[in-house]
Amino acid sequence: MLVVLLLTGICERMNSIPINSAIRRPMARMLLTPLLGALWLVGCGDAARLPVNAGTGPQPALPPPQPSLIPTVNIAPAIGWPKGLTPQAPPGMQVTAFATGLDHPRWLLVLPNGDVLVAETNAPPKPDDGKGIKGWVMGLVMKRAGAGVPSADRITLLRDTDGDGVADLRSVLLQGLSSPFGMALVGETLYVANSNAVVKFPYATGDLRITADAKPVVELPAGPINHHWTKNLIASVDGSKLYVTVGSNSNVGERGMAAETDRAAIWEVDLSDGGHRVYASGLRNPNGMAWDLGAGGGTTAPVLWTVVNERDEIGSDLVPDYLTSVRDGAFYGWPYSYYGQHVDERVQPPRPDLVARAVSPDYALGPHTASLGLASAVGSHWPVPFVNGMFIGQHGSWNRKPHSGYKVVFVPFDGSRPSGAAPIDVLTGFLSEKGEAYGRPVGVALDKPGALLVADDVGNAVWRVSVKP
Repeated sequence: MLVVLLLTGICERMNSIPINSAIRRPMARMLLTPLLGALWLVGCGDAARLPVNAGTGPQPALPPPQPSLIPTVNIAPAIGWPKGLTPQAPPGMQVTAFATGLDHPRWLLVLPNGDVLVAETNAPPKPDDGKGIKGWVMGLVMKRAGAGVPSADRITLLRDTDGDGVADLRSVLLQGLSSPFGMALVGETLYVANSNAVVKFPYATGDLRITADAKPVVELPAGPINHHWTKNLIASVDGSKLYVTVGSNSNVGERGMAAETDRAAIWEVDLSDGGHRVYASGLRNPNGMAWDLGAGGGTTAPVLWTVVNERDEIGSDLVPDYLTSVRDGAFYGWPYSYYGQHVDERVQPPRPDLVARAVSPDYALGPHTASLGLASAVGSHWPVPFVNGMFIGQHGSWNRKPHSGYKVVFVPFDGSRPSGAAPIDVLTGFLSEKGEAYGRPVGVALDKPGALLVADDVGNAVWRVSVKP
């Protein structure tokens, strides 16, 4: 206890000195380097001054940044689900376990015949991303959060043969992959986004196993750091192109912009020849993608939407993650600005020319919620207000006091635009009263009957949320 008080006191003293002070850096080296790991675990940094909902909706609160020498670390330790306990659904809805006993399930794809593919995956080896005390401590933090296990590197097929809402057939469809994440089926070709490349396999409806070798489609930025390793993909409506998310290689470009080449972006890949281009940029860590097929009342082309994880380490109230439509050629600010043209003064040298171009996102999802999964409500057959809008899986915070995220929410749309001041809770109860994580939701998808499937990578389950009979 005395050590904790001492370290906390040092934290408070250091954070009282201006961040650019000539005194601060040498003091940090002298006082904090031997204790940096302990300071991280103590959780130096600020606590939220605003509720999470203040940072949600079309016009979120964006208070002044609160940078600190040692960032807030407040991770929910992963403990798994106690027997008989499940997440909680809204009134009139029910939750069942579609599948359990999986190995870190992160992402889902529902095939046209109703089979469900689940990517059982975790981070690839990143030898240069864990160097130094900070890297060592972040490794401990990830282990505490349930993300320290080796990657299973496989895609498993789940089938509900009797229609009771529980998968009773399970088969390893693919194995020996490289931290697979996004999946898309176009005709009889299954595309998989590994952490370093998009590959493809032949696939016929009903197949339980693929034995053919992977064929390359396009290489993706990776390497020995590969900070944001999850690469998602979605096919265009006509099946001619893939859109691929590639997260940044750092928090705010601290490794230099050369390390960010073609990152913090969504790529467009031409499936006829594998040619690619950056479709939209300045997106720190885009993950889930979905099409709004009803945009403009069906009179305009489908609109691509994504959810984006924003930057850390400038306070518990900044910066909101967000849901946004994706414009061809648009720049969304990272790393030079956030939520449009709010300049991040940590990034040097500044780029006022790019800040002037930065597009404000459509809808904020709360600071540090780690919004990852995204699925359109079209086809859900749920009651109002879950008729038109987007389901979003929020993996949960590490850089905020108190916690944020750790749930699935719904953003209703009015026509083709998000509406409402705050998202609606869909699946909650992932945290215990002590702040421990029973589970952490990631990917979301609608199954063929219209229920919502949720991949839980700490609970090692896929949950199914449906209307009560």
